[in-house]
Amino acid sequence: MESIKEALYHLPKPPARTRTKPMQVICVGLPRSATESLSVALQKLGLTPYHGWDISFEENAGYIEGWAKLARAKWHGKEDGEFRVSRGEFDAQLGHCDAVVDTAASFFATELVEAYPEALVILNTRKDLDAWHRSAVKTLLNEIADRWFLWVMRFFCADLFWLWELYVIHGYPGLFRGKTVRTAIASNGKWVYREYCAMIRGSVPPERLLEWSVEDGWKPLCEFLQKDVPVEAFPKTNDPAKFAVNVERVLKPRYMRAFRNLVLMVSSTTVLTTAIVLGVRGGGMPWQTMTSIRGLLS
Repeated sequence: MESIKEALYHLPKPPARTRTKPMQVICVGLPRSATESLSVALQKLGLTPYHGWDISFEENAGYIEGWAKLARAKWHGKEDGEFRVSRGEFDAQLGHCDAVVDTAASFFATELVEAYPEALVILNTRKDLDAWHRSAVKTLLNEIADRWFLWVMRFFCADLFWLWELYVIHGYPGLFRGKTVRTAIASNGKWVYREYCAMIRGSVPPERLLEWSVEDGWKPLCEFLQKDVPVEAFPKTNDPAKFAVNVERVLKPRYMRAFRNLVLMVSSTTVLTTAIVLGVRGGGMPWQTMTSIRGLLS
């Protein structure tokens, strides 16, 4: 199956990005744990974060394919029973970004912490676990995984295909330990959230770790990062309504490309079928009619 996917949807390998400054902060909190607010805050503190939306908005879909293949290798196994990601492999995806938040950070938390031992780690959490779960179901399931139209159109656009592979096939089911993305998030979300946080606390030295919630605001974050506290209020972004708007921004141009590819495929199939039928009816070979059909389409 994977070889078929490779044949149908493989994209040219994108140019490897180059790190120009050291990784400083890895924010390993799970999606819907104030990740976008934290990302905006880090920008205001002078950092360059790589957020989950940055993956979705990649203009070169080869980077999306790269993340999807890392997720597949992690949660669907390798022949040697091992999974590691080197600093160089992460650098090729993240480039100059000196902070990573949301998707990449939570999907590959232990690998990032190991690859960048000098970086500080922030475990951004939601204090109300029930509220986090409702938000995850509403956004990650209702807005993405439950869309039948997206499920169909992904077969006609490589960008959509690899985004679906990253999030729905490998990422969320792997992270939340379910056979399907709905089982993973809806049924396993809360206990996995607690266990995930416990794993981070147990694997990162206390002096390198800050456990933080958006209600805590600037002070503990700035003290941990040794930054001056901004005068302005702490940013609060990415409510469910804004999440839906961002999803549409991601999907709309890709839907258009998928629809165009679908039309081209249907047209090509129609032309080929017509050529075969006319050729057989005319007592000749099908390809003998292709010249006249090409003339009609030109």
